[in-house]
Amino acid sequence: MNNLELLQLMTDSAKDAVNTSKQEFDVELDYSEQSVSKVDDLLLSFLDRFQAQVLEDKAIFTLCNMYGAYVGETFRGIAGGNWLFDETNPQAPSIFLAIGEQTYAFAGICYERLVNNSETSVKDYFDQALKAHRPQ
Repeated sequence: MNNLELLQLMTDSAKDAVNTSKQEFDVELDYSEQSVSKVDDLLLSFLDRFQAQVLEDKAIFTLCNMYGAYVGETFRGIAGGNWLFDETNPQAPSIFLAIGEQTYAFAGICYERLVNNSETSVKDYFDQALKAHRPQ
């Protein structure tokens, strides 16, 4: 996948998060720094409303990538960065947001909150990343 295709995939996925949030929960996502805290609530709302379906592998993959793309695109709009498609493990390719020497797994933090620990905060992860890269 080339850089332009990856960028298009991530912007489209972020738009899907915006549209799905509005349709399913009447929640507006506007790519602002403050809107990222809504992602924490939205992920748990999906669990509450669609418990059985959400925990299926395909649904987890879709939700985490969609909201990870949204958080990443919000970050890119504030601090910059580029999407990176990592095929180190061909069985499980990953997408990260790279800025400088750092990479951020926004889909991974969504997965952590949705599947492993509902106390994990996507917003805290986002804030820590942004603190390191906020334009002066």
